[in-house]
Amino acid sequence: MNTEREVSLTTTTISKITEGFDHYINEFKKLTVLAPEFFKSRNWTEMQANHRKRLRLYKDLVRSCCNSISNLNTNQREERTFWEEVKKGYSKAILDRQDKELAETFYNSVIRKSMPKLAVDEDLMFVYEGYDTCDLHPNENLYHSYPSSWGLQKIIRQIIQDFDFGVPYFNKEEDIQHLVRAVREVILSRYEPTKDTVTQVLKSVFYRNKAAYLIGRTRVGDKWMPFIIPFLHNDNGVYVDTLIFDPKIMAHMFSFSRSYFMVEVDIPSQMVSFLNAVISHKQIHELYNAIGFNKHGKTEFYRDFLLHLEESGDQFEIAEGIKGMVMTVFTLPSYNIVFKLIKDHFEPPKDMTRQEVKEKYKLVSLHDRVGRMADTHEFEYFTFPLDRMSPKLIQELKNTVNSLLIFTEDKLIIKHLYTERKMIPLNMYLETCDHEDAKFAVEDYGNSILQLAQANIFPGDMMTKNFGVTRQKRVVFYDYDEIEFLTDMNFRWKPRPENYEQIYASTPWYDIARNDIFPEDFKRFMIGRKDVKDHFLQYHEDLFDPDHWKKIQQKITQGELLHAFPYPKEIRFRTDLTA
Repeated sequence: MNTEREVSLTTTTISKITEGFDHYINEFKKLTVLAPEFFKSRNWTEMQANHRKRLRLYKDLVRSCCNSISNLNTNQREERTFWEEVKKGYSKAILDRQDKELAETFYNSVIRKSMPKLAVDEDLMFVYEGYDTCDLHPNENLYHSYPSSWGLQKIIRQIIQDFDFGVPYFNKEEDIQHLVRAVREVILSRYEPTKDTVTQVLKSVFYRNKAAYLIGRTRVGDKWMPFIIPFLHNDNGVYVDTLIFDPKIMAHMFSFSRSYFMVEVDIPSQMVSFLNAVISHKQIHELYNAIGFNKHGKTEFYRDFLLHLEESGDQFEIAEGIKGMVMTVFTLPSYNIVFKLIKDHFEPPKDMTRQEVKEKYKLVSLHDRVGRMADTHEFEYFTFPLDRMSPKLIQELKNTVNSLLIFTEDKLIIKHLYTERKMIPLNMYLETCDHEDAKFAVEDYGNSILQLAQANIFPGDMMTKNFGVTRQKRVVFYDYDEIEFLTDMNFRWKPRPENYEQIYASTPWYDIARNDIFPEDFKRFMIGRKDVKDHFLQYHEDLFDPDHWKKIQQKITQGELLHAFPYPKEIRFRTDLTA
């Protein structure tokens, strides 16, 4: 029988966690609702700063909640039965919430931070619950509906009217006709509308960087045809930039290599359910990430991982490719994720610490990834079944990250790791792909570097082994231990030798500071494949020009945010307008 004091402590703990979650959700919403105002005023600097604030929010408020709990009776907090009672009471407290899946994840975070060595246990945590714990019923509050009986012109005009950004349009009538033509070319050329045809558009606008996106779907031909309408706002006013029907482009817009959207969400599971029907290429955890609930996305990923373990039998192995100097990487061949661990010791010339590497990964998590840097999830005390780890992998882990390992009778617990989407290393891709794919890959490799530069990121180590190729054959950077802000770099032309000693000097005869970069040297190591090397050098000649890098730096220091279009520029309605 629990004593009155024990019951009081359990109730107080439940109350602290519930209050902590309420605080998180309220602050999350306060930051999210600022996005329309920043879009309206074209305050892109504050838009990005606000996005970073929201990313930091969860960890800060979990820590605050843990601190408030730690002030309670520490002896009882160590007991398993105490947390069993807390979970039971917390489940009742959140039972009627429409965001209870997020509340479950918040609880998990608090218990893991309060009891860091506690194994994931469904008796103490919410392990197998999920996003569908809320009823997924039709929700007219979620979207606007437009019946086919209205006709195409009226539907498009009503959509434009329903989403008023509070500022003048550049050319509203032209926008309407652009959209009408696009719908006729893509949908009405293939499908005949019926009385059952309906168009639905989410009422919430998705904001990211300089763009606002409407997301909808049209029921035609007994199936849903999804679409996305991007809006931009420049000196001329607001305008529709294009209309996107291509599911591959839509999937890329919600990619793991892009920043999360700022979008108002009343019932997260309802939003995810709608998006899942529209962007079917994406998994549930990716969609939670996309709408800003990346910590719950992490939870959903873990559930997906556990399910995959149950349904598969292959062994974890050392990842293919050249072994990193900083990271040990392994994977499960049947799963599309890699696991990355920071090594205990780094081989020269690497001279950083484990904490410095963590800071680099944190920088990426808070930065605009512009479609060119892979998102990661950070885990502590991640558990693997020992019988699924190959002997070679076990030995490699002992040799390189032994301080992170805890072995039990049947489990391997890793104290700290990152998960990241599996990609084909670019160097391996170039060894096997045909000539045309190689040409495209090296072009996109250079594009990725320059787009990162425009986002104020200098990759540091730009060798092809540090870039991956996605299923859409897009090149993405994934090795972050040497990244720096572009504005901290000093791009120089190499001094020309003036005498015999300088010409034949075995080491540079001129001073080189730590942040000095000589783009001319990039030519020596960037592409090794001979049949596309010359094409790469000509296609991306700006990469080797220090003055070009300085121009990008100048734009950044002047406060200019360079918009990275998440779709091909050739599909834009007006290619002459800048974002």
